[in-house]
Amino acid sequence: MSMMKIEVIDRRTFLIGAGASAATLAALSNLAHATPDQAAAFLAKLTGGAQPAEGKVKLVMPEIAENGATVPTEVSADSPMTEKDYCKSISIISTKNPKPHICTFHFTPRSGKAVAKIRVRMAETQEVWAVAQMSDGKWYIGKTTVKVTIGGCGG
Repeated sequence: MSMMKIEVIDRRTFLIGAGASAATLAALSNLAHATPDQAAAFLAKLTGGAQPAEGKVKLVMPEIAENGATVPTEVSADSPMTEKDYCKSISIISTKNPKPHICTFHFTPRSGKAVAKIRVRMAETQEVWAVAQMSDGKWYIGKTTVKVTIGGCGG
């Protein structure tokens, strides 16, 4: 039978270690957020450099999100959804989440409507974009800003 050796550390050593860990986590959390420039770069890559026009895309999110862990989001594109004229996809892009690309929904004329709902996790106040690709190759964009608060206060 072997005996385990338990090492006791003093309070000062513990606090120094805890402080270093907290500083490391804070530094990593700052690195883990996308920037508006990264979101713009992702948008350019997605559209092949085409500049999306405003309109045809509706992005519905609350103006103030009391719980950033589950922000209700609805996207839709104004499209007849016929064989010759339909919305192919809608992508949601964040300007401050860990990665700019949140998700992409794909549609066909058989979808009937270009509408999708999702819950998005957001750590802080940011702008969110919905970008739709149409069957004729045109791109459209809708934008909104969501203020993330803690318990509905401040932010």
